[in-house]
Amino acid sequence: MKKIKVAVVGVGNDASSLLQGIFYYRNVIRSTKPVIGLMHNLVDIYKVSDIIPVAAFDIDKRKVGKDLSRAIFEKPNCTKIIYSKMPNLGVKVKMGPVLDGLAEHIKNYPEEERPVVAKEKPINVIKELKNTGAEILINYVPTGAQKVTEFYAKAALETKCAFLNCTPNLIASKKLWLEKFKEEKIPIIGDDIKSQIGATILHRALIDLLRERGCEIKKTYQLNMGGNADFLNMLSLSRRKLKETSKMKSLRSQLLPCMPENNIYTSPSNYVPWLKDNKICYIRIDARNFSGIPLELEVKLSVEDSPNSAGCVIDAIRILKLALERGIGGPIISASAYLTKSPPIQYDDKKAKEIMEEFIKGRRGN
Repeated sequence: MKKIKVAVVGVGNDASSLLQGIFYYRNVIRSTKPVIGLMHNLVDIYKVSDIIPVAAFDIDKRKVGKDLSRAIFEKPNCTKIIYSKMPNLGVKVKMGPVLDGLAEHIKNYPEEERPVVAKEKPINVIKELKNTGAEILINYVPTGAQKVTEFYAKAALETKCAFLNCTPNLIASKKLWLEKFKEEKIPIIGDDIKSQIGATILHRALIDLLRERGCEIKKTYQLNMGGNADFLNMLSLSRRKLKETSKMKSLRSQLLPCMPENNIYTSPSNYVPWLKDNKICYIRIDARNFSGIPLELEVKLSVEDSPNSAGCVIDAIRILKLALERGIGGPIISASAYLTKSPPIQYDDKKAKEIMEEFIKGRRGN
């Protein structure tokens, strides 16, 4: 049976949930019945258990040098454990470049809440990817780490690895990088992975529902808080702005272009340490209903942040594998539109799902 060899950049909460999830769903084979937490039991012929890690990169001294199966449980990771009996994976976490991967302000916080840089020198990433036979490189570096993201994007291009950009750092939605991936005929999905039921997808669904039912949306906001290292990282204004822009693009694509910019507000970065990987989101929409009567909608969402995105990543990995097999390079427009917040082209979620399913069935080029 074919396997999908993946390399992971950033062994944080998201990587932890992804890897635990692969083993949690290892016995889901070809059941046609829905399985809780999965959008697709199979993507074409590929099961969740067909995904195997072959390489991993991080900069934290508590993770570098350890087997990946142990590193995913090290601090500052704080997501809930969904599969505690991880087998030894035989994949040692290697030291990657630091570059702009650490925001300056995090030095003021306790070590258990933040990354602590290892003293090892960065390894030759390109050599590691080639030696391990990695097919897909998954980017989980912090928001705002654009230089690090570009470093790994270049490594993907040089080693012919498909690239999955789970971060808001711009690659798939940047023309310069898209042209490079097109030229090299290497598939890419990005930017900024959505959650299965997260703040942005829920907000978009509510906007779509109200508009479909004849309402006029006047104002809306989305406020988020959490206690993981990503929320700590985004206390930096410049890094928070990048995430905010990603969310705004996603929301504005569902709203009338003429809506005043000040009438849409998102705040992705309130840090509450004791929340750990639990994310809390508040959404409000002010609209006008029949005969212009005001309508106010308020929603609270509380969810474990990292497992919430793992299902989308699991689908994205398998779709990239199909692209590699079919010789399709450049952005996978359909999957990017459905699975990420800042894709090269925005579609409404119903249309995005439709064209992604067409791609999976081989009826669409990208």
